[in-house]
Amino acid sequence: MRIALATLPATFGRPNEDFAAVAPGAAVLLDGAGVGGAETGCTHGVAWFSASLGSLLLASITAHSARPLTDCLADAMGLVRSLHEESCDLSYRSSPTSTVLAARATGEALEYLVLGDSSLLLADRDGSTAVVTDRRLDDVGKRLRGPVDALPTGTPEHSAALADYQDALTGLRNRPGGFWISGPDPRAAEHALTGSVPLGSLASVTLLSDGATRLVDRFELAEWSEVLAVLGSSGPDGLIRRVREAEAGDPEGRRWPRGKARDDATVLHWLLP
Repeated sequence: MRIALATLPATFGRPNEDFAAVAPGAAVLLDGAGVGGAETGCTHGVAWFSASLGSLLLASITAHSARPLTDCLADAMGLVRSLHEESCDLSYRSSPTSTVLAARATGEALEYLVLGDSSLLLADRDGSTAVVTDRRLDDVGKRLRGPVDALPTGTPEHSAALADYQDALTGLRNRPGGFWISGPDPRAAEHALTGSVPLGSLASVTLLSDGATRLVDRFELAEWSEVLAVLGSSGPDGLIRRVREAEAGDPEGRRWPRGKARDDATVLHWLLP
């Protein structure tokens, strides 16, 4: 395996709630989420949740290569729950959650799992690309985020609108008509997007948190083919640097309305032999 990995918190000195890790033939990336400023009921925090779940998921998908990825995720979610349900109140609506990406090379195929709005970029040897992203959160968000996008990022009014938006999203989490994400209930794993592609057809697999995909899906400054070109020339660090440059040019979100001026950004680029 040849892996290049970079991650950068939204703000230096604050926890990075993304998590990424690799093992022979497997990779995972998680983007932790919580409702800013709200009581979570968890004494450990979002970064702990995403790191714990990611570590246990990677161990599961490598130790049980024939077990479906959804079952591995459900197992890992159940284990994380058991780690802190005695010390934390997981009945809180704003308990820590996380998106999940997982990729595993098994035999002649690459299996993948996507839950939440992180993205999996598959590059074929013929130069074509395919992106797998769970858009259910985006679809719900479009109906709710009008007041957030109408206000300058970082203002008190924007913060208040963002808190209302996040609270509304929390009410639609892990239920029909809403969106699905990993959290206290392992049954959310059943709703992940899964698939497999022939391993021999792939040149690379890239796992990206939504803080790293902004260049394409939020700012529309690049196509996925350009992302691959940046990764090939300057690696994940170079891609995240491009995202930070765009964010710095629009700190109040007037050109690109968004909830956070900057977000944790993580890129795991897996080159296949």
